[in-house]
Amino acid sequence: MATMTEQNALVTTLRSWPERIRTFYNDVRSEMRKVTAPSWKEVRATTTVVVITVFIFALYFAVIDFVIQHGVTALFNAFKVH
Repeated sequence: MATMTEQNALVTTLRSWPERIRTFYNDVRSEMRKVTAPSWKEVRATTTVVVITVFIFALYFAVIDFVIQHGVTALFNAFKVH
């Protein structure tokens, strides 16, 4: 069973909950007022960077996949039992 101190701490926590929620939402509203949307030029620039990066990674993984695939095939052929 909980001691009196633990019960008082729980009651205090429960009583402070509405005020903490109110403070949280006020802080969120305050921070959201500071948010700005990027310009169209910034959106195009970052999208271009993302698309180019995706193609570079795709090329890199295609080359790595090709090398590993042919390496494993060569190993299987080298140790194949006739």
